Formats: sequence, structure tokens, C-alpha cells
Amino acid sequence: MASGEADKSARRIVVTGVPHGLLHHDVMTDILIIHFQKSRNNGGDVEEVKYPTEKKGVAYVTFEDQAVVESVLKKDQHLLEDQRLSRSYPLTVTRYCGNVFSSVTSLLNMSVFKDHLVLEELIQELQKKSTDLSFGPLQPNGIISVQGSFPAIQSLRDFLFLKAKSLSEKEQRGDQESHQRPQQHRLSREPKHPSQDGEKQVVVLDADTYYYMKCFYPKIFQINADVVISDTTDGDVTTVCIESRSGAGQALRVREQIESQYIELHQVLRKERIYFEKSTRDEKKRYTAVCKTLKSLHPSVLPIFYNTHLDIIGTSSEIFKFTEEMISKIQKLSQAR
Repeated sequence: MASGEADKSARRIVVTGVPHGLLHHDVMTDILIIHFQKSRNNGGDVEEVKYPTEKKGVAYVTFEDQAVVESVLKKDQHLLEDQRLSRSYPLTVTRYCGNVFSSVTSLLNMSVFKDHLVLEELIQELQKKSTDLSFGPLQPNGIISVQGSFPAIQSLRDFLFLKAKSLSEKEQRGDQESHQRPQQHRLSREPKHPSQDGEKQVVVLDADTYYYMKCFYPKIFQINADVVISDTTDGDVTTVCIESRSGAGQALRVREQIESQYIELHQVLRKERIYFEKSTRDEKKRYTAVCKTLKSLHPSVLPIFYNTHLDIIGTSSEIFKFTEEMISKIQKLSQAR
């Protein structure tokens, strides 16, 4: 995430409980601005209000000063009151959390190009083409780490896929003309299918969103016996391969369903990361136990455990409540020991 956007996120809050459908959106936005500028609500100068949003009854309010966020969050209760409203409406105010896709890291295997191109020159070409990405050193085995926004990573992978496909097609034409046996080391080609009508589709997703989709939307990946779905995760990026033995556009339809659900989640998902202070086995057990107890209260939140940290994925308001309750329970368990 760029520093300017990161600074803006720190000055933003999530407001839920906004009365939906009562007034025109511009009027409701004006009411929200007035509410959060009042000193009795611990407010201050409002830079912008995003309403409506993709979630019904949810608004994003950005202040000019980050200190106002802390002040607003300290107020026990926010009641939205205005002459244009028939009654007062209680609001829930939570801290805004960064988007899942702020920055991802992908490990790219460039070794498939080494028999056709000078890898160092190819990397230089990619660096000039993708100036918003950060490239790590090229490893002897052809692996290189690339970091940046998910759309930029996806664009780079699409470019490399087309380049590899073009080289492979040229190599195939050369084989046909010379009638020579294929070399042992080749660019990756699409696997053969039992039927000539077999079909293959590939889609690249952010790994966190892919895990969320598999957990809460498993039917997207469970089609029928004719469709085989496999996945490979490199860093923060997951490549999903969809193969259809019967053809007839099945793989394409599945890909479109996955992409449609992915785009919808991309707009609303956020991630909170909590690092383990001591990384001891007992500490991780406490976090695991607390997460299990909170799961029934927050069924749409996905906690993912790693060796050094815990990622919590969900909507901004949901993960804020989940994290707040989890930290409170962890502190009580620690004090009781």
C-alpha cells in the first residue's frame, strides 16, 4: 500500500447501523458528516464520507486528523440524531483495517525460460515494464521473489504466461519442420486430456482470499467428476488450474464463477495480523482455544494460524470485533496464570 493510502486508512473508521433506505444517499452523507464533526461526539474535521458502500448500513468516515479517530472510538455510544430523521439510531464505530490486497509476495520460477532467453536480461525487461513492483535477487535455481499490489503481480504473471506460450509454440513449429525428437527440457505445456475436446483454464488469486473462498464457498470448487481443480501457492499468490475432460466450455464457466466470487470478496475483505510475542507452544494453544470459542459468535471470520503470527480475515467491522474480544480473553487467561 502506498504511504498516502496507508495514512488515509489510519484516519478512517467504519460506521455500521446507518439507517438504510430512509433518505437520499447525499442527505444521509450530510447527516453523518454533521454527527462526526460535533465535539459532543468527540468528533473533528471530516475529510470524506463513503456512503453507500457494498455493505448495507455501513459507511466509511475519514478524518483530517488521525487523533480524531482515537477520540471518536473512546465515546461509549454514538446516536445518530437529526431533524430529518424520525428517531435516533444507535451506531457502531470501529477502526478501519487495511485491505487484504495491500501487498503480496509471489515466487516466480523463471527457469522455464533459461534455454531460450538470458534470465538476467528478462528480469531487466520485467523491471522496466513493472515499475511498481519490487524484485528480489535472481536465485541460481531460477526463482525470484516479487512484491507489490495483487493486480500488478497478476498482470506480470499473465505477461510471463503469454511469453512462455509463445516460445512453446515456436518450439513446436520447429519440431514439426525438422521432424526431430523433442528435447528433454521444455517449457511447461498443457497436459493431454483423455478427450480431444479437453479444456484447461487458469486463474490467479490472492492466497488469503482463496483460503476464504474454499472455507465459505466450497461448492465453487466442487463441480463434478469431469472437472478437476488443483492449486499451487507461491508466497501470497495462488494459481488455480481448472481442467475439464469433456470440454463443452465447462472449465471456462467454472473459471468465470470463481472470478465473479473473487471480485465480490476483493471489495469487502480485510485482514488483521497479530504476531505471537513469544511464539511458545502454550501461547499458540491459548490463541487456538480462544479462536474456537469466538468462531460461533463470528461465523464469517476466518482465522489462519502460522508459526509466527495469526491472520484474521473478514469484513472490517467483523474482524475488529473478533480481534477485540480475542485480545481481551487472551489477557484474562494470561493474568489467571
